[in-house]
Amino acid sequence: GMTAPRASLAKLRKVRAWEYAVRFAFGGAITAMAGWLGARYGLAVGGMFLAFPAILPASLTLVQQHDGRRDAIDDARGGRVGAVALASFALVVTVSVTRWPPALSLALALTTWIVVATVAWRLLLAQR
Repeated sequence: GMTAPRASLAKLRKVRAWEYAVRFAFGGAITAMAGWLGARYGLAVGGMFLAFPAILPASLTLVQQHDGRRDAIDDARGGRVGAVALASFALVVTVSVTRWPPALSLALALTTWIVVATVAWRLLLAQR
């Protein structure tokens, strides 16, 4: 059968300090680029790039080195699920925040994010 992903302390211990530095630097570079794009072309453009999973490309490279291609592919699947769920959250906020109280808009967006992430994850797991 299928097993749910589990956190592993052993895997955390395998990660070296320089690998955290690579992730931090990559994430910082993406965030700085998003800030510059936001200042130059408007907040909507900058926001799209802030939604980019800043650490994912660096992480996938490191996961592939440590745990192999299959684990890196699983991580990439998780990144896709997260991106789709985040886009759904953003869409609900965009449509509802000017019409309803912010707390209601955020509660609906969070619920949407959870449902979309769960459904997308189950669809991806069903493909395996």
